[in-house]
Amino acid sequence: MKKEIAEFIGTFTLVLLGCGSAVIAGGEIGFFGISFAFGLALIGMAYGIGPVSGCHINPAVSLGAVAAGRMNMPEAVRYIIAQVAGAIAAAIVLLLIANGKADYSVAENGLGQNGWGAGYLGEYTMGAAFVFEVVATFLFMVVILGATGPGAPAQFAGLAIGLALVVIHLVGINITGVSVNPARSAGPALFAGTQAIGQLWLFIVAPIIGAVAAGLLFKTGKLDS
Repeated sequence: MKKEIAEFIGTFTLVLLGCGSAVIAGGEIGFFGISFAFGLALIGMAYGIGPVSGCHINPAVSLGAVAAGRMNMPEAVRYIIAQVAGAIAAAIVLLLIANGKADYSVAENGLGQNGWGAGYLGEYTMGAAFVFEVVATFLFMVVILGATGPGAPAQFAGLAIGLALVVIHLVGINITGVSVNPARSAGPALFAGTQAIGQLWLFIVAPIIGAVAAGLLFKTGKLDS
């Protein structure tokens, strides 16, 4: 399997199962269940495609890896294209499935898109959303780089990273729905209406800032072993 195909499949899985848990089963499993859906999907893919591509399945992670000196930019661009394509494909499949329920409406029920402000979950401000996404992605990237770095027990990396994503969701779903991943945000936003598309910039910019900041700290040796 080529790395780009692996990244497509991994991102597809994360978005379909993570966002799908919110759209299809959110009323039954709540925030707790949704948090574990995202984390367990990531753990599964970490062991499924990790040996092939490293299981970035997240443009911010790929750019953070570039900043840390663990990846070159041309390869990161190929990863990002595959990740975004996987997220869009997953959103289309999720929309097709959700539309199979008579009372489903993307305008009313959404597609697991991220957001902030009036009418969105906890109705947090844009500033709060931005701070959360930067800090959460920074911490997520620290876990990723640390768990996959020299001296770390490689067999536990997927578990550590997936559980970190669970905790981030437990804290942040009510704030932004949790992105920490521009591809995860872009896929559903394209089909969820003008508000989701208008707010998408934050879920591209903030995660990239957080991930690159963590990568630079590892690059300079301040957080590396």
